[in-house]
Amino acid sequence: MAAVTMRLPVIRAPLEPSASRGAEKHLVAPGDTITTDTGYMRGHGTYVEDDKLIASVAGVVERVNKLVCVRALKARYNGEVGDIVVGRITEVQQKRWKVETNSRLDSVLLLSSINLPGGELRRRSAEDELAMRDYLQEGDLISAEVQSIFSDGAVSLHTRSLKYGKLAQGVLVQVSPSLVKRQKTHFHDLPCGASVILGNNGFIWIYPTPEQKDEEAGGFTTNLEPVPLSDREVISRLRNCIVALVNYKMMLFDTSILYCYEASLPHQIKDILKPAVMEEIVLEARQRLLDLEG
Repeated sequence: MAAVTMRLPVIRAPLEPSASRGAEKHLVAPGDTITTDTGYMRGHGTYVEDDKLIASVAGVVERVNKLVCVRALKARYNGEVGDIVVGRITEVQQKRWKVETNSRLDSVLLLSSINLPGGELRRRSAEDELAMRDYLQEGDLISAEVQSIFSDGAVSLHTRSLKYGKLAQGVLVQVSPSLVKRQKTHFHDLPCGASVILGNNGFIWIYPTPEQKDEEAGGFTTNLEPVPLSDREVISRLRNCIVALVNYKMMLFDTSILYCYEASLPHQIKDILKPAVMEEIVLEARQRLLDLEG
């Protein structure tokens, strides 16, 4: 007979209000009137009808001076130049790779936009085209930076820095792009012994922190050494903590993930996904963030 898990009702601990959080966010649904002032400029997620600015998507109203736009709560990834993304190679074409990055269209990684092994700087030859599958093939995961946006909205990527390249030995977590907080850096070596790449496109890569950076390989060699059990446990705990934060629609960045990880330490890894435990550790992490802001 299978074991049954039961939980008794508990009193939820109230959150202390934070003075620094500012005004509540202005949420709108499609068709809601945002403003009747004609002095505003129409941005993404809005349209004008009868001199009224109306929302075309459900989301949060954002204002930059006179520009008003609505950021959708749940949407595909819209690339911006300079974004850090994690993607999966879907197709090898002539002088380019197609990459799945959670956007409407497949992204493009040109052969001329990668570091050649050894860091050579030269024009790409026919031999390089023939060796494209030696660098990246279908199913490979990569980290890259958005170089430009095509007229149809497709994203062009590059991996010219040694911090980008092929990913191996880790766990991929897919979340909504709107939950990934934009920061100066999206590569974090956490003190718990693992590292994360928080892709702006909602793909998060968790992997063991490397002891040394291999700069000779140009980002295309993969370490296939066995991962110790202790590292696998840390990665699994981080993965479950991220899932818990996503369930409560909390923004993902290095501090929120670390606070949630520390709050989960008294519990078994598999127990983190239980509703009662999930609520407990997320509320503790949220309270610590509010105390930090205050």
